[in-house]
Amino acid sequence: MLLAIDVGNTNAKFALFRDTELLARWRIATDDRRTADEYMVWLDQLLRIEGHDRAGVSDVIISTVVPRALHNLQLLAHKYFGVDALVAGRDPVTWGIALKVDEPQSVGADRAVNAISAQAVAPGRDKLVISFGTATTLDHIGPDGAYLGGIIAPGVNLSLESLVAAAAKLPRIAIEAPETDSVIGRTTESQMLIGVYWGYVSMMEGLIARMKAEIGKPLTVIATGGLATLFQEQAQLFDRIEPDLTLNGLMHLYNQRKQDR
Repeated sequence: MLLAIDVGNTNAKFALFRDTELLARWRIATDDRRTADEYMVWLDQLLRIEGHDRAGVSDVIISTVVPRALHNLQLLAHKYFGVDALVAGRDPVTWGIALKVDEPQSVGADRAVNAISAQAVAPGRDKLVISFGTATTLDHIGPDGAYLGGIIAPGVNLSLESLVAAAAKLPRIAIEAPETDSVIGRTTESQMLIGVYWGYVSMMEGLIARMKAEIGKPLTVIATGGLATLFQEQAQLFDRIEPDLTLNGLMHLYNQRKQDR
């Protein structure tokens, strides 16, 4: 089995694959101080709960946008699974897609992996991949899978946390769909929720429309991240939602490397 690990700025996601089948997935808060031993205590229990044994893991592949977290994950693979982890974007696991931007070395690992996964989902079409995380990213992927550039915007939770931190009298609120379509709130909490929710929907609608106009060809809009479903409920912004887009991308990247050997 393959253990795929995707480390984002907020959460690290772990998934177990057999060939192309996703067997299990788990999530833990990102902490670059977490040791290999701590990862294993947590992961070993979850493997057992799902009915798997760590002895069945034959390979590990890692994608991370937090460089300081990498060493302990490599140590986890070596010490507890007896393998040298493959690191997405580093030899011998090169992307296998073109990064057609001015600074290809600066493209985040998650965005490149998402491009690989999106190509498997909708080959031969132009794609717009929207990922809701610490940042919200919108990426144009060509019909051949090439990464063609995109947009980075502040994430929803990050925006809300910044607002609350800077305004002493504003309360913390949960991000959810407003009860009505009205954009005129009558309490502080409802006004904040309208601003965050409908403000973000409007930003998405505007950016998607601008990207479609600039690209000038039909686009398949693919969303991933925990908040994608929340926005889709009210606005129907996306053609499809792929919750495991990044993890599946790591699986595809690993399988491509196996075929190339």
